[in-house]
Amino acid sequence: MSKLVATVFGIGYLRPASGTWGSLAAIPLAWLLHVYVGFPGFALATIVVFVVGWWATADMTRGTDNHDPSEIVIDEVVGQWIALWPLSAGLWHAGVDPWIFPYPGWVGAFLMFRLFDIWKPGPVGWADRRNDPYGVMVDDVFAGALAALVVAIAAGIAHGVFA
Repeated sequence: MSKLVATVFGIGYLRPASGTWGSLAAIPLAWLLHVYVGFPGFALATIVVFVVGWWATADMTRGTDNHDPSEIVIDEVVGQWIALWPLSAGLWHAGVDPWIFPYPGWVGAFLMFRLFDIWKPGPVGWADRRNDPYGVMVDDVFAGALAALVVAIAAGIAHGVFA
């Protein structure tokens, strides 16, 4: 079971760039959560998947030297979902039809999350250097939070909030 969770039902075995595949898979899942449970349910699901992902990562890497094998992509799902929080929260708060999930928002969230996940600035790099299952999950939480900040600022500019 931990292998199915950690690899997001085998998506982590796609090559090249398994992390990118994991991030891409996270977007339609996020959209469905946004549609069916709104932003509060989506945020709660993110927390639940973080905890389950931490367990799955620990179980899958137990007894190995590699604490972050490339096929583990549940961390990318969590980070990508956090990057999408401003989009989901804004749409939910505004009462927009939940089936509408505008492409500039999710494309920006995807690109910014991948940038921060690959670049690993500041706290992202610190968490990545922990070399333990918690670090595997938390580096993507930090990358997602940085991406979410960029998405929120971009949305504020695009919608005239900062005018």
